Amino acid sequence: MPSAKEYPTERIRNVAVLGHGGSGKTTLIDALCYVSGLSKRHADPTEGGAITMHAPEEVAHGISIQLTPAYCEWLDTKINLLDTPGYLDFTGEALAAVRVADAALIVLSATGGVEVGTERVWEYCEERGIPRMLFVSMMDREQADFDRVYADIKAHLTDKVIPVEVPIGEGEDFHGIINLFSEHAHHYRQGTRTGEYDHVEIPDDLRARFEEWETELQETLATTDEDLLEKYLEGGHLSREEALEAMALGMARGDFVPLFCGSGKTCYGTRALLKKMVELFPHPGESGAEAARRTDTDEVIELHSHDDEALAALVFKTTTEPHVGELSYFRLFSGRIASGETLVNASTGETEKMQHLSVPFGKERIEVDRLHAGDIGVVAKLKGTHTNDTLSRPTRPLEVDGIEFPAPDVRVAIRGATRNDEDKLGEVLPRLHEEDPTFHAEFDAELHQTIASGLGALHLDIQLERMKRKYNVSVETEQPKIAYRETISSPAEGQGRFKKQSGGRGQFGDCWIRLKPLPRGSGHHFIDSIKGGVIPTKYIPSVERGIEEAAQKGVLAGFPLVDYEVEVYDGSYHSVDSSDIAFKVAGSIAFQKVANDARPQLLEPMIEITVTTPEEFMGDVMGDISQRRGKVQGMDAKDGRAIIRAQVPEAELYQYAAALRSMTHGRGHHSRKSAGYELVPPPQAKKIIAEMENQAG
Repeated sequence: MPSAKEYPTERIRNVAVLGHGGSGKTTLIDALCYVSGLSKRHADPTEGGAITMHAPEEVAHGISIQLTPAYCEWLDTKINLLDTPGYLDFTGEALAAVRVADAALIVLSATGGVEVGTERVWEYCEERGIPRMLFVSMMDREQADFDRVYADIKAHLTDKVIPVEVPIGEGEDFHGIINLFSEHAHHYRQGTRTGEYDHVEIPDDLRARFEEWETELQETLATTDEDLLEKYLEGGHLSREEALEAMALGMARGDFVPLFCGSGKTCYGTRALLKKMVELFPHPGESGAEAARRTDTDEVIELHSHDDEALAALVFKTTTEPHVGELSYFRLFSGRIASGETLVNASTGETEKMQHLSVPFGKERIEVDRLHAGDIGVVAKLKGTHTNDTLSRPTRPLEVDGIEFPAPDVRVAIRGATRNDEDKLGEVLPRLHEEDPTFHAEFDAELHQTIASGLGALHLDIQLERMKRKYNVSVETEQPKIAYRETISSPAEGQGRFKKQSGGRGQFGDCWIRLKPLPRGSGHHFIDSIKGGVIPTKYIPSVERGIEEAAQKGVLAGFPLVDYEVEVYDGSYHSVDSSDIAFKVAGSIAFQKVANDARPQLLEPMIEITVTTPEEFMGDVMGDISQRRGKVQGMDAKDGRAIIRAQVPEAELYQYAAALRSMTHGRGHHSRKSAGYELVPPPQAKKIIAEMENQAG
């Protein structure tokens, strides 16, 4: 484990390591830490020994499921590496990494090329506007093909990609690279596993390619500056230093994306990658201003990553560990912090003691005396600070923009496997949400179910596994119920009369009501038209309460009845036997009678979905929407993708996310929001009513 060391802002690089699942991100990070000397072993992630893949669920499934920071050192510079999951179910973790990083390293498999996860993380980086590098990993794999991946990137990701290395060999024969900056060929020393190499002559069979790509690189970089262009056009050659400076400038402007290659398993290509991350990626002070709001004055100010600016630290991840408690990972956007300082949570106003200030290295934490602007740290046992909260000094409370997590689109009902498990859910579920804001769970009083929501079936499965391991709470799952509604479709009127005599004082209430349907979404409206005191004024509220309670139980299948106007216009009372309860019962009886005569109908909740899919799958997606009784509302096209808007009954969307991914080979995704209620077609309505009658016994 590395020892504590201080790094000033200009000696820090914050890099989100992104890519599709299985592209080799975790292995590459492990190799970078090993080659830099901060890790003593280079492990196979599937065996549970990798620095950034250590959670029991990750080891069990063989994939990364959470954002895990580590760091390495090269050229006296600390490179914070944020390992992220590649599967779309855990996309919130990738978004968190992109939010706090100043640059991104996007890893592609030499056999898989551009995959759906690659496209998605590329979009995240585009939205943030951060510079990035591409790294073709697993060059030692059978069927590795650098040229195919390069063409794939140009066709499906960006035409701004520029190869800066020429691989020497592929698959088992991969043994070196030609570096276009230094114009040297590197032959890796086999068996050393430290990425060391010897300079050798450029192979004859690769000289033509080297000259072609080197000329393209020189021409492209010369366009970044008038003086460089003039020098190049006059027959000059850009020096290595000029080329690197031009590349860094072009990357910062989003004009260039350099392409590297290597193997995390053998550590080939890692030394060149480490060097270029230091030379080409910006330090935090070069990454532009961060907007912050003073919570005491609402003033918006600009912050830069300098030690002498006001302190603002965004908590981007929260976890819990046995015997440690809650851990809060933060990015120090401005100012510096010393261990033991008292800060304030600008989001809540609560003060926090920053005891045992540390930097994260996988599952380890290395205590430090202080952190400088731009660095990433971790602290344990904060009282009331969670993900997306900002820590600052009490004298100047500042709040920066948090992470925009995606809304969950997969729902499942859960219940405790035992009574004891059920009792613990209210305590445990909020903790899971604190650790993963894309996981939501709450009890739905109407459905009488606890509904858990996430970004995919695997996401939910992992959360339930974590709940069992960390909190010893087991649950069973079932399909969520649907919150149907009932309504009326024609006017009707009638009487509700309640009379009861059982010796002594009796009960008497009598009312006449009219029902009338209202437009969808109107709710209900009560009208008092009593004249002449046929029902005393003091009993009218009781009639209304009786009607409302009866409406909540419906008349078809036990669902609340909505969108109606009810008018009480006549009735009678007894001077002795009438009471609030009697008129409440009379109102309930009247409503049940009249609603049955008003042609009651069943309503179902509609969901507006926005589906984004490659255009080649558009027909399949629209056909599937039609089969789900959906109605397409509109469609747009953008960058080879179709964006389809439709309204679909909620009952038809169970497990839709999984179906969409299957239908689009993992490249389609959707969002959803409520779109009100519509009538259930008669065949489905009969089926639902029959099911509810069976459940009622």
